[in-house]
Amino acid sequence: MVSTNEKAIKKKRFVSEEKKDMISGYLYIAPFFIIFGAIGLYPTLFSMYLAFQDWNGLSPMIFVGLDNFRVVLADPLFWKSVYNTIVIGLMGTAPQLVIGIVLAFLLNLSFLRFRNFFRVTIFMPYITSMVAVALIFSVLFSNNETALANYVLGIFGFDPVNWETSEWGAKIAISIMVFWRWLGYNTIIYLAGIQSIPNDLYEAATIDGANKFQQLLYITMPLLKPFILLTVFFSTVGALQLFAEPTVFLGTSAFTRDEAMTVVMYLYRDAFKLQSFGTASATAVILLIIIIVFSAINTLLASGAGRKQKKRSVGK
Repeated sequence: MVSTNEKAIKKKRFVSEEKKDMISGYLYIAPFFIIFGAIGLYPTLFSMYLAFQDWNGLSPMIFVGLDNFRVVLADPLFWKSVYNTIVIGLMGTAPQLVIGIVLAFLLNLSFLRFRNFFRVTIFMPYITSMVAVALIFSVLFSNNETALANYVLGIFGFDPVNWETSEWGAKIAISIMVFWRWLGYNTIIYLAGIQSIPNDLYEAATIDGANKFQQLLYITMPLLKPFILLTVFFSTVGALQLFAEPTVFLGTSAFTRDEAMTVVMYLYRDAFKLQSFGTASATAVILLIIIIVFSAINTLLASGAGRKQKKRSVGK
């Protein structure tokens, strides 16, 4: 018979081993939470705190309540930056989603030769240095009449465009840059989604007489819904946080002109050009709300389109 003391000792040892396993588990995951707290959570909370303060980075903070939000919302330049962000986002990201699905479908065709070469090629812009991309597009969209973009316009009888200073010229050039850089990223995601669809469905559709377009419309699209929702969400957030492309393309004039100033550029200008960290933080909070609203709208629209497409395919 095992005595009561021996049972207590074994139970204590078991609890001790369980605690050791639990502590070791927390120690393994601790680095992530420490880094996230230091460079993710703390700056976010501090920025929300600064949104209600008047601070230039050096002098003591002064609580001003909602004054920073009133200043930002009353500034016409802020609303101009919101308009620019939405317009550039729509022109630069919306075509990616449509063309990306078509390209992914083509890259998945079994009879396509050099498929691996095309897959690597279309993904190259995403991993290309932003400085190199800016240099290429600054040459393509130079204000010179002999630049490639103006030369193509001249072929069709249009006048040369000052791409860096005109209202729509800057927006179009930056949108094309965004489109070129991120198209391959979305295409690869869609390609992974298409490859997860069983081939039996396509074979059955082929036997029933469905062509490639019908297979894309009634098989690929409904089953790609989770991947479409993912890319819509990422594209929406990325478009509303647009900063690198217009800043590098426009150079030193990016923060002095309003043709292509985005919300994040407006935020950066307030914080590091005007040393107004309070209004910059208020802008960040407003941008967060805008991102949540637009992401929710896009997700609902994409979900609704997916449900309609699924009903249509079932009806067929």
